[in-house]
Amino acid sequence: MEKNTSHSDEDKKKQEALYLFNEGTLYDSYLTMGCRKIEIGFNFTVWAPHAQSVFLVGDFNSWSELDEMHKVDNSGMFTLNMDRAEEGHCYKYKIIQADGTVAYKIDPYAYQFEVRPKDASIVKDLPQKKWKDGLWMANRKRRMIYDRPLNIYEVHLSSWKHHDDGSWYTIKELQEELIPYVKEMGYTHIEFMPLMEHPLDASWGYQVTGFFGLSSKYGTMEEFQDFVEAAHQAHIGVIMDWVPGHFNRNEYGLAYYDGTPQFEYSDPNMANNNRWGTLNFDLGKPQVRSYLISNALFWIEQFHLDGLRVDAVSNMLYLDYDIGEWTPNDEGTNVNKEGVEFLQQLNTKIFERHPDVIMMAEESTAWSKVTHPVHEGGLGFNYKWNMGWMNDTLRFFEMDPLFRKDHFNLITFSFMYTFNENFVLPFSHDEVVHGKKSMMHKMFGDRYNQFASLRTVVSYQMMHPGKKLQFMGAEFGQFLEWRFAEGLEWTNLEDDRNAKHLEFTQKLNAFYKENRALWELDHSPEGIEILDADNAEESVLYFIRKGKQPRDFLIVLCNFVPVERKNFRIGVPYKGQYEEVWNTEMEDLGGTWTQSQGILKTEDTPSQGKEYSVEMILPAMSVIVLKPKRVYGVPKSKEERA
Repeated sequence: MEKNTSHSDEDKKKQEALYLFNEGTLYDSYLTMGCRKIEIGFNFTVWAPHAQSVFLVGDFNSWSELDEMHKVDNSGMFTLNMDRAEEGHCYKYKIIQADGTVAYKIDPYAYQFEVRPKDASIVKDLPQKKWKDGLWMANRKRRMIYDRPLNIYEVHLSSWKHHDDGSWYTIKELQEELIPYVKEMGYTHIEFMPLMEHPLDASWGYQVTGFFGLSSKYGTMEEFQDFVEAAHQAHIGVIMDWVPGHFNRNEYGLAYYDGTPQFEYSDPNMANNNRWGTLNFDLGKPQVRSYLISNALFWIEQFHLDGLRVDAVSNMLYLDYDIGEWTPNDEGTNVNKEGVEFLQQLNTKIFERHPDVIMMAEESTAWSKVTHPVHEGGLGFNYKWNMGWMNDTLRFFEMDPLFRKDHFNLITFSFMYTFNENFVLPFSHDEVVHGKKSMMHKMFGDRYNQFASLRTVVSYQMMHPGKKLQFMGAEFGQFLEWRFAEGLEWTNLEDDRNAKHLEFTQKLNAFYKENRALWELDHSPEGIEILDADNAEESVLYFIRKGKQPRDFLIVLCNFVPVERKNFRIGVPYKGQYEEVWNTEMEDLGGTWTQSQGILKTEDTPSQGKEYSVEMILPAMSVIVLKPKRVYGVPKSKEERA
């Protein structure tokens, strides 16, 4: 009787789970669906609501039709216990689709797949790892990222480094090399481009077939868990790109899974993603929401990821974002209301469970309130890539310096909206492909001036409000643009200029982390005071970055043209002495200056609305940072007043 009661309770739990799945609120659906370990063998459950019948075929039954799955009432599910299934067996679902055609499909919830070009799902139980990153996870909860340094190193796993024979590094090998490198360079986080199963390397992982499986070309789930654990033990966070908007249309994958529009929209205009040759998820369908939100939580919880960068958010917000015909909503506008609701539901659930993670939107339009709470009408993300800042900045730096004075607004316009959202300033993979040139190659002038400009632009990025992201290769000034099928040009480091630029990046990252003024008030107007944004004629911009304490401030001067400015006077907030602490033209950073300007004493000469000022030299094409050495009249901190 006890055994029957136990089975009855288990059946009841499953029925409740399937009900919630169809309601769009089963947020751990991978614990019910797919391939799950049971007392003897494995249970297989698949959603295929319009299939006539479904057979489980695999190594355990010689890929025959011996084992037909049972339809679960009106839930749209088919399920079967397979006592002959063992870990490592390959399998698929043979689906007699709605129109009677036969399709062999992967398991949408499979944790592992065959190594490409093979494509079967592999029987695998969910790993039960005993994590050893408790200190990192506790600190993550205790010290929220908003007023902490966030400096991300973006990585495409299989092209960071190659072996001599041309093969890429596995996750396990990267654990030994990438983590120490990132730590030594001073980045705070690694962000991986998508790691889920995908059939085409040229998609860079953004056209996914298996959303719950680590790509077989990289390694196993356990190896990626170990990587994240090792990164956390080295005090490095791990973020991954996640692609909930669209999916690969290969026949063996999710596309028209049961022969009807299942994961995709029924309206062809909404289903077909012509730009990328993929299919768009039907974000209004409850079961799709259960699937996708469960997937986000799966990667965050089972791999201890510190966040997800959500790709192509604009594609989910606008009905006309794609090329070709589009269908307006019921109000006749181009807003995808279902996409908006999905993103709000996603972020609400993520932050309900994990208020300390990063949910970062790659959103390329002026959609408002992307990083505002859902209850305020926002999308609920806590970070957004600042694509406007990136486009304007790179356009400005690719320009002949002779004409920059006429386009100085490209540099200053970002200050008009920089606190509208919580921004990350990205120089990402998207900017160094398809003939756009590498970051170094974008810079104007001869080789020396290109490196001087590169030092200037990334220093400006560090000083500007907002968190930071840099794509691999830019840290040493690789000349060739990124090629996904090859490793980075590490041989560039045999050139003194590249080697020196690597040192520069390491020192810049350290300078960023050491100075609280550069990250404590990233998302507040109190974190910056513009001293002069109108000097277009000389193409000079300078401002003050401020921390929470009155004495925590830096004066930042940016000279965006290769012309030295002598006897340059700037207003400063307090009387006293200021020290030059950063100069991109110092010899040890790759420049030509052998001696800094040292201590600068104020004069009682008003400038830029300030009562005191200092006079100095602005090197050609440079960023200079001054720090108060001994100043008077600074307001006391709250602690001092207490």
